[in-house]
Amino acid sequence: MSSSFRHSFDIIGPIMIGPSSSHTAGAARIGRIARNLFGEEPEIAEILLYGSFAKTYRGHGTDVALVAGLLNFPTHDNRIPKSLQIAKESGIAVTFKPGPPNPDYHPNTVRIKLSKGERKFEMLGVSIGGGAVEILEIDGFKVKMTGQYPTLVIPHADRFGVIAAVTTILSKHQLNISFMEVSRRGRGSEALMLISTDEQPPAEAVAEIQLLEAVKRVSSIEAS
Repeated sequence: MSSSFRHSFDIIGPIMIGPSSSHTAGAARIGRIARNLFGEEPEIAEILLYGSFAKTYRGHGTDVALVAGLLNFPTHDNRIPKSLQIAKESGIAVTFKPGPPNPDYHPNTVRIKLSKGERKFEMLGVSIGGGAVEILEIDGFKVKMTGQYPTLVIPHADRFGVIAAVTTILSKHQLNISFMEVSRRGRGSEALMLISTDEQPPAEAVAEIQLLEAVKRVSSIEAS
């Protein structure tokens, strides 16, 4: 194992030591959220880095951490130091490049673009320190997701009764909603629902929501 990989694992691993958990543990969480929202292993991952991320991603192991997350590795996984190699062996084409300057972005911001066949996905995330993250965009929708609570991410058609149907299912399973956000591209168009709950929704609840006619898919993100 190279010294840089060992250094990366020391930061990301269970003891979380090192000069910048923002560049490693937070990056790994952002990558894993993107993977969970995409729902499968991508064929192509284009990663745009901003601010401090763009300047130091190799030296601080941010690249290794982001790709480990895209491989769905938890932050304590001992395969993390080899994530770039594993991604290559798995046939995932990963590219890193600096994003265009944006004075409104946090220094530790990353935009992840994933694709497989005709499926495409895009997410903007920020590592805000201490391993904590915020997700600010999902497929063009402005959101604010921290991952501190279990969260359902539900793309759906903007139709009457969809929100009520989803919340009724959660109520039936005795799930308390701690945060909810709904946005849409336009009346009757695509919409996105984010619902954070106090407890992790059971698979049965997720499956019931997925069966709703207007729902395209349901991603269940565990609390980090």
